[in-house]
Amino acid sequence: MNFAGVQTPIPASAGIGLRSSHFREIIEDKPPVAWMETHPENYFGEGGVPLRFLEQIRSLYPLSFHGVGLSLGSSDPLDPVHLKKLKALIDRFEPAFVSEHLAWSSVSGRFLNELLPLPYTPESLTQVCSKIDEIQNALKRPLLIENITRYLTWRASTLSEGEFMAEVVQRTGCRILLDINNVYVNALNHRFDPLDYLKTIPASAVQEIHLAGFDRFGTWVIDTHGQRVHQEVWELYRWVIDHFGPRPTLIEWDTNLPPLHVLVEEAEKAGKLLGENHVVTS
Repeated sequence: MNFAGVQTPIPASAGIGLRSSHFREIIEDKPPVAWMETHPENYFGEGGVPLRFLEQIRSLYPLSFHGVGLSLGSSDPLDPVHLKKLKALIDRFEPAFVSEHLAWSSVSGRFLNELLPLPYTPESLTQVCSKIDEIQNALKRPLLIENITRYLTWRASTLSEGEFMAEVVQRTGCRILLDINNVYVNALNHRFDPLDYLKTIPASAVQEIHLAGFDRFGTWVIDTHGQRVHQEVWELYRWVIDHFGPRPTLIEWDTNLPPLHVLVEEAEKAGKLLGENHVVTS
């Protein structure tokens, strides 16, 4: 599907993840961030307090929807009820981006509370592309796919993750949500150079960037989204915007949720780097 005419409705600015504990403070104080992102599955009900808050926040800020339930890599068919609810929510709130993880979380109709990696093979490539085509046809817009953290790899894989994502983009016209913390965590756990990985990503397809914090547990690094962005991830982010160009950037924080002003501070740091950016060509 060709989405060449679709324009990016959020400028290369910094936003924060929207969490329910911050709803009232956001509406009352209107923190100085450019946009906000939320999980659409939290608003699939037909009414209630969360939807009322989301309506108020949408009147103040552009939104992005970051899904967790489409299970792109599963052999199960797409859930038509889920897709219908997602489309209704998109029509109602008109988010700038709609994204989903390049992962699977269901088998034979049973869902796991986890985003699991898929083998990077021609067979899984065909399956993922078919699902993305179906989703984009239903939503009438491009889907952004996000690289996940993975704590195991598949021996059957014949492509690297970057090569796999590039081929998905080529076949479907979808876009990429590049999570730089995920790249760094995977590089540490699986012992590869994150720059080698990033050089396989088609820069022109990257429409959004995620930044988050991680924690160390023994010899493993875990993507907890539970603290400030680490300095090493900031440095990798600087490399990305120097070589790819500035992109809308989101601060993710899901566990050990801090006061709102801490998220704003992290967004301001990202915004400063975006403002200092000078794209290099080599």
